[in-house]
Amino acid sequence: MNAPISTPTTARALSFVRGETLPQMPPPDDVRLSLSRRVARTYFGTPANAAITIGCILVLVWLLPPLLNWALLKATWTGNATTCREAGGACWSFIREKFLFSVFGLYPFELRWRPGLVLALFAGMVAISVQQRFWSGKLIYAWIAALAVMWGLMGGQVLGIPVPGLDPVPTRLWGGWLVTIFLAVFGAALAYPIGIVLALGRRSQRPFVRLVCVCWIEFIRGVPLISLLFIATFIVPLFMPTGVELDRLIRAQIAFIMFAAAYMAEVFRGGLQAIPKGQYEGADSIGLNYSQKMRLIVLPQALKITIPAQVNTFIGMFKDTTLVLIIGIFDFFTPSLKG
Repeated sequence: MNAPISTPTTARALSFVRGETLPQMPPPDDVRLSLSRRVARTYFGTPANAAITIGCILVLVWLLPPLLNWALLKATWTGNATTCREAGGACWSFIREKFLFSVFGLYPFELRWRPGLVLALFAGMVAISVQQRFWSGKLIYAWIAALAVMWGLMGGQVLGIPVPGLDPVPTRLWGGWLVTIFLAVFGAALAYPIGIVLALGRRSQRPFVRLVCVCWIEFIRGVPLISLLFIATFIVPLFMPTGVELDRLIRAQIAFIMFAAAYMAEVFRGGLQAIPKGQYEGADSIGLNYSQKMRLIVLPQALKITIPAQVNTFIGMFKDTTLVLIIGIFDFFTPSLKG
């Protein structure tokens, strides 16, 4: 084998280390401009931007006065439905009258401190979860413990075991924000990992795994959510062993999880297909196995680029919680039907 030829130019290029710093560059023009100049450049920098900005201002000038007149000046703050119709404005008295019902539903009045405490605990856990310094495996266990505490406070029992000092409250009396949170938020959270597994399974090289995932996704996406809710409410109990009964709200939650997981899977599959082939090849070239490649290289990128689609799926799932009214579960939007 011939030794590589080394020239003085090559040696100097390989051994070069800069000994002085580069001259300081001036800041960009946008940084040196004042706030008013930056606003003017952003919204009036070109004729098209100026036309769009002026058009938006004219629309706001046209819409804001009647909107404020309806929402504040002609609004009804006290009274009944007849008073609201005569005034012709916003009926804030209806909101004030139905507010507690929209929060707690049919939950017993003297026990409403329990769902209130559950809402406070949920808000606290969300506030902790959005801070990156708490992102670890311990946070998952904290959420599992918090979910058990919330379920125990609401129902007075956990897995059929009564909680000392708390009267049992059946789920048929639950309602309002709590039901919406349980169905939408926890449903989406539990559907998230299932959707990832289904997306990876649909792209698997093993035919049986791919067939199972494809059948799951296509079947769930091919039927309306209301059908899954009816199956979970009326058909599943027929197949349960004698003496075993699964709570109606839990069955509805499982239906929501299955439904959301199928749609999330397609969102994640789109993200996986959008990752350049070079990312897969680069992970293979450094000796990563399949799980390491997906966990460290591919999935972080795929999940990031699909955040808009994930939010869109969650919004649709949040709106679909209203369908549980058909199977006798009352969510946040029930007061508008009873008012």
